[in-house]
Amino acid sequence: MKRFALAIMCGVLATSALAAPKDCEELRKEIEVKIQANAVPSYTLEIVTKEEADKHDIAMVVGSCENGTKAIIYQKNND
Repeated sequence: MKRFALAIMCGVLATSALAAPKDCEELRKEIEVKIQANAVPSYTLEIVTKEEADKHDIAMVVGSCENGTKAIIYQKNND
């Protein structure tokens, strides 16, 4: 799971470095498409403030948006 989250995070960081700052909801949808392409059955994506993201495991942070003031947290749910 950590490798998957790391792969998503690297992909997001690579594309976000080349583009203008994204809207959080737009970025969340892009990440969701990538997760669904990997057939993850149950997961949660949550948009949180940067301060809240700092409290989570760094592997859970899969994106940054709104000029770095917010982050997107990924968590795979156990069925």
